[in-house]
Amino acid sequence: MRALVIGASGGIGGALASAFAEAGAEVTTLSRQTDGFELTEEASIAEAASKLAGHSFDRIVVATGALTIDGVPPETAFSRLTQDAMARSFAINASGPAMVIKHFAPLLPRKTPSVFAVLSARLASVGDNQLGGWMSYRAAKSALNQILRCAAIEYARKRPQAVMLALHPGTVPTAMTAPYARNRYTASPDEAAAQLISVMDGGAPAETGSFFAYDGSTIPW
Repeated sequence: MRALVIGASGGIGGALASAFAEAGAEVTTLSRQTDGFELTEEASIAEAASKLAGHSFDRIVVATGALTIDGVPPETAFSRLTQDAMARSFAINASGPAMVIKHFAPLLPRKTPSVFAVLSARLASVGDNQLGGWMSYRAAKSALNQILRCAAIEYARKRPQAVMLALHPGTVPTAMTAPYARNRYTASPDEAAAQLISVMDGGAPAETGSFFAYDGSTIPW
């Protein structure tokens, strides 16, 4: 199996890359830290994809995302919401991954089973939102789910055995979540990676475009 992890310098991304490798997969990784991969610049995404032209990947995972951006934390009230912060969150959490789908989904195999997964968040769920707040992050991840759903519909025609999934990894102890988790952790990065891979491995073409939690449960849109 060949696996590609985008965002491999993060806590979950790194754990996913290690888990794939330990399972015997041939793993390719991309990140801003090690490769200069700029999620908010389509030219950078396209260049990285072009270097992998001719290869195909059985698993592609977009393990990117951000809560605090340019020093601005998630909003706790509408009085703290700004257009600039919201636009930046969308660039990192929605439109950036959309460009990754545009340029990297063509690297899925045409005739054999494969999975393309993006890391979403339970906070993206409109139906599950009981607390409000965190408007930019919630909205951007909700947009990511819709983008993934559209991609799944398109790729069901192009690659019928491909499964495209939005995945909630749980609250995992990483640098991204540390300021907000309040010790409400569900798993370590390694445990989360194993759980997410299990969900991916169990995905069927009929489930493409779905939104799952780390334990395999369906999250309402």
